[in-house]
Amino acid sequence: MLISKQNRRTIYENLFKEGVLVAKKDYNLPKHEDLDVPNLEVIKALQSLTSKGLVKTQFSWQYYYYTVTPEGVEYLRDWLHLPGEIVPATHKKVVRPARPAPTRGPQRDGEGGGYKPRDREGYRGKDTAPEGFRPQYAGVGRGGPREE
Repeated sequence: MLISKQNRRTIYENLFKEGVLVAKKDYNLPKHEDLDVPNLEVIKALQSLTSKGLVKTQFSWQYYYYTVTPEGVEYLRDWLHLPGEIVPATHKKVVRPARPAPTRGPQRDGEGGGYKPRDREGYRGKDTAPEGFRPQYAGVGRGGPREE
């Protein structure tokens, strides 16, 4: 399919800038949802890049999801005449602020300072049910209350 150089440039610039591109599988759509280019031209241009191994395609729920590969980044960088330090948005490292150190509350006995794990010794208690205790559950199971 013949695609004008202006439209191809628009498609490639958007693909390189974002690193991904989504196109609805509607070949008669007059314009792509995000670009001012016919939807068919977007699909066919990216189909060409997929066949060259420069873009990875995922199809789901009547939408094509295109993701540029590292080889595709190099190809688009050459085609668009961009310097090496410019990368797609999906390839940028996100700098997150450092997590604050966890704050430790006072110990159980009221002394300040470090963390002391809870005393789990008496969690269930040493006193168990009295000997011979047999709980009965009414209405549980098939036969109703169990009688002995």
